[in-house]
Amino acid sequence: MAESTSVKVVHTRPRVVLVGPPGAGKSTIGRRLASALNLPLVDSDLLIEAGEGKPCGQVYAERGEEAFRELEAAYVAEALASGGIASLGGGAVLNSATRQLLANHTVVWIDVTAEEGIRRTANETTRPVLAAADPAQHYRDLLATREPFYREVSDYRVRTDERPPQRVVAEVLGIIEAQ
Repeated sequence: MAESTSVKVVHTRPRVVLVGPPGAGKSTIGRRLASALNLPLVDSDLLIEAGEGKPCGQVYAERGEEAFRELEAAYVAEALASGGIASLGGGAVLNSATRQLLANHTVVWIDVTAEEGIRRTANETTRPVLAAADPAQHYRDLLATREPFYREVSDYRVRTDERPPQRVVAEVLGIIEAQ
């Protein structure tokens, strides 16, 4: 009888990278995917907070968008060098260096309609990128600006509107398993 051996698979890059707008559910889906696959979740926003010693929104507010996106690209590179599930900040795709880093990764665009994204982020005070006199219009404009970049970097698009997280996770698991 042959001896049974256990082989541990080590991933040197993320199994999947999640991108999408604020409020789409990247963090929630990322945590649940990581749990389901028994893999770590590496969230670029949390890497920024740990590395800079302050909330991500504060770093953004202090540095301004352009400098923040350059800094963010370095943390995205760190996230992509780890195994597990990587979740990127909603605007990470605005930086061309970040978009180049996403080549050859399985990228899933966690998407949400403007109306649902507005509802989910309506009471957010920690996201300076959403601060505006007309938050709803600002969110729509943000989506219009970012959508071409999400489309460019992603291999798959998964909507989260009116869907419980477990159904979204099941869809993303299906994508991962099909590869």
